[in-house]
Amino acid sequence: MNHLPDFNALIFDMDGLILDSEITYFNAWQQAAEALGYQLSDDLCASLSGLPFSIIEARLTQTFGAEFPFSEFYPLSSAFWRATVSREGIAVRKGVHDLFAVLKNAQIPYCLATNSAEKNARECLAYAGVVNLFELLVCRDHVQSPKPAADIFLQAADRLGQTIQSCVVVEDSLIGLLAAKNANAFSVLVPSIAVDERMQALAGIILNDLSELSVLIQGK
Repeated sequence: MNHLPDFNALIFDMDGLILDSEITYFNAWQQAAEALGYQLSDDLCASLSGLPFSIIEARLTQTFGAEFPFSEFYPLSSAFWRATVSREGIAVRKGVHDLFAVLKNAQIPYCLATNSAEKNARECLAYAGVVNLFELLVCRDHVQSPKPAADIFLQAADRLGQTIQSCVVVEDSLIGLLAAKNANAFSVLVPSIAVDERMQALAGIILNDLSELSVLIQGK
C-alpha cells in the first residue's frame, strides 16, 4: 500500500520521530558507561531504540552482567544528557513544523504516544522548543504496560474520542510497530534506524520523512 486509509486522527511517537532525541540519549549513555569503565557500542544503543527502561536495563544486564552499576549509571547519564541538551537543545525531525501546520489547518486531531514518562516527555519537548506542539499526551506512566503492548495507543485513541481503527499510528521503530500491530492499528513508518525485514512486514507505509506524510494527507 502506498496511500493512507481513511482516518479521523493521528497518533505520533516522540523519540526518533518528532524529536531527534535518541542520539542525545545514546551519547549520554555511552559517556556514562565509559566513565564507569564500560563500552556501549553504537549497535547496542540502536538495538535499544524505543524500548522502555525495564527492558533496556535487562539488555544491559545481559550484556555486562549483574554487577553493572545502575545506581551510578542512571544519575551520571542524566547529568551528561542535561549538560548537552541544555547547551545544544534537541533538534526536531525534518518536516515536523510543516506537518503540524497541515494538521491544524485541516483540523485533524492528533496525540503524542510515548514510552517516556510524562515528566521526561515534556522536558524533551521543552528542550526542542515545541512544548506546546501537543495538547494530548499519553505516556508510559499513564498505562499499565508500555510498548510493544497496545495500551498506550489504545488510550491515545480513547483520548482522541476515536476507535483505534479510525486512527493512523506514526512510528519510527520496531517496538512502536509491534505496539501498533498489537493495537490493531494501521501504521506509518518513518524510520530513525535501518529498516529490517520485520519492520518492512509490519509497516503499512514506509516514508523517508514527515514531509512525505504531509503530502499524503493533503492528497486525501
